[in-house]
Amino acid sequence: MRALKLVQHMKANAGRMSEGFVQKIRASKNCKDLLLTVSAEEQKRYALDIYSDLTNWLAADTDSFVQEHYIDLGARRAQQGVPFTQLFWVVCTVREHLWEYIQQECLLEEPVEFWGGVNLLRSLNQFFDRALYFTLVGYQKLGQGQTAATSAAFVQR
Repeated sequence: MRALKLVQHMKANAGRMSEGFVQKIRASKNCKDLLLTVSAEEQKRYALDIYSDLTNWLAADTDSFVQEHYIDLGARRAQQGVPFTQLFWVVCTVREHLWEYIQQECLLEEPVEFWGGVNLLRSLNQFFDRALYFTLVGYQKLGQGQTAATSAAFVQR
């Protein structure tokens, strides 16, 4: 499968893919606090954004947008009090959902597409690894800022 083929499928079916992802998150016992904290509207927006970000990244292959966007996301989730483990679970779930989508909708049609498929899978893993890393950087930055503020308040006493 070529990246272009996947991008076209994702753009054409973004709503359906996003809804499926949101349903998986809502059904997961590993996301209870996230579901209580992050509004349904924000969950849907995140689901659409991540697939849009992936298609943009596949086309441009630059980390700067991924870095900025996902650091902000990690900081926002930390500020909302979403547990680190649940944030991690969500990113793993969106990746898993994409794999399922590829298997159901975009199977390799010809053996000659095999190596293109291998390269695409490598690129997909790189995107999600970077999205997860930068999300966790943002989460950690906010946590360190809160720790520093708490320490400063304690010292002032």
